[in-house]
Amino acid sequence: MTKSGRETMEILEAFDLMKCPTSAAALVGCDPKTVAHYVAVRDAGGDPTKHPRRHRLIDEYLDKIEELVERSNGKVRADVVHDDHLVPMGFGGDERTTRRAVAEAKANYRSGRRRTYRPWIPEPGMWCQFDWGQGPVVGGRATVLFCAWLSWSRFRVVIATWDKTLPTLISCVDQMLRAVGGCPTYLLTDNEKTVTVDHVSGVAIRHPMIVAAARHYGVVVETCVPYDPESKGGAESTVKIAKADLVPTEANLLPEYASFSLLEAACGDFMALVNARQHTETRRPPNEMLAEESLRLHRLPVEPYVAAHGETRVVRDDQTVRFGSVRYSTPPGHVGSEVWCSVHGAELVIVAKGEAGLTEIARHELSTPGNPQIDDAHYPDHPGGNGPRHRTLRPVSAAEVAFLAIGPGAEQWLREAGATGVARVRHKMAEATELAALVGSGAVDAGLSTAALAGRFSEGDLASIVEHLERNGAASELVGIDESFSAQLGTAAWNELGR
Repeated sequence: MTKSGRETMEILEAFDLMKCPTSAAALVGCDPKTVAHYVAVRDAGGDPTKHPRRHRLIDEYLDKIEELVERSNGKVRADVVHDDHLVPMGFGGDERTTRRAVAEAKANYRSGRRRTYRPWIPEPGMWCQFDWGQGPVVGGRATVLFCAWLSWSRFRVVIATWDKTLPTLISCVDQMLRAVGGCPTYLLTDNEKTVTVDHVSGVAIRHPMIVAAARHYGVVVETCVPYDPESKGGAESTVKIAKADLVPTEANLLPEYASFSLLEAACGDFMALVNARQHTETRRPPNEMLAEESLRLHRLPVEPYVAAHGETRVVRDDQTVRFGSVRYSTPPGHVGSEVWCSVHGAELVIVAKGEAGLTEIARHELSTPGNPQIDDAHYPDHPGGNGPRHRTLRPVSAAEVAFLAIGPGAEQWLREAGATGVARVRHKMAEATELAALVGSGAVDAGLSTAALAGRFSEGDLASIVEHLERNGAASELVGIDESFSAQLGTAAWNELGR
């Protein structure tokens, strides 16, 4: 019966104590031959705890299996080895035996070719890593998570975005750097097209815009070796953790996000949680370590890099910019100038360069083509809304000038009279001018305003209203009249007389 490793060591310990196989066998309760066997194996330099392997049917075909594993660089499948090679050679064993032999040969093959590397020990203020992860769906539209972490303090930053374009990337980098309070020496990321446009002889060719942005912040952008996740494993781990806590799945049972602002709030809660709890590697909260690492970070520039504000647009003559086939209004004073448009959640932010630097000049809710976003406050010299536009009065004769000089009531009367289709307007204007010369412009102006509100444009109505106002004061209740209707009683009642 095969002895376990503990029993074998007890046998050897008993022999070393008694110096006699028979005495040692009596002490541990086994046969003296067993004691002599394990002692002989140990004295010959062997391992007493290892048991010799019995002869197997597949032992005769191990050379062929090793050859196939070597030729395929350790990728050959066990079923292919069994069906296409060993069975035609006369092997009559089970496929399960072949699978075990192939797995053992692959393990031996990899053991001599396993990659080894020096552990990466980050320094404070030196490295920051970032990567992209797939975010949840909000309103039927997929989102993207920008995940970054400082390698020494393990401080994490997660920002929700709609896309991975270059302006969005630079904007996220700016937000991330301002969240940690400074700039590290290196930014390490993957070989996205927004960072690396090409590889020549293994040398990464950087995107000119990302190089200009890195120069603005005083950092150096580095990318990992292609197909080598070990050089940025920290960022990939951050992506996995962020997706596990933010993306609704059947595993974590998170609710759906009704709006982008709720997703942004969830990202803020996630960062507050992971940066405040103890990290498994450092046994310290990242917030506490960030306070130390911030002393090694160099200062941020006051203004973000211009590309961080989004895509450039030129303000048109109607004070609008077109973004996503939708027109958005801007304040006065920017026609013909270049502005930057970027999407922040469900809003479009428009930034312009002024005397005080880059400042936000407008913010609109995102809209769809055919539904422009126009703010009436951006057009102070124009009437708001989509109603009819009133023409500016332009008197051309002395009579018109004299009538409009009476006061605002004259303009009100003229506009209402024109809309009502009053006859002999010029004649009635002349009568109003003559009346104003007799009783004063103030009384006639009030009478014209009252007549316009009451719809009184007949002959003599203005004089009657002016007289009434002078006698009774301001009218408390206006009653409109219809000249086509008469209040006189009819004669139908006389038909009943005498019946």
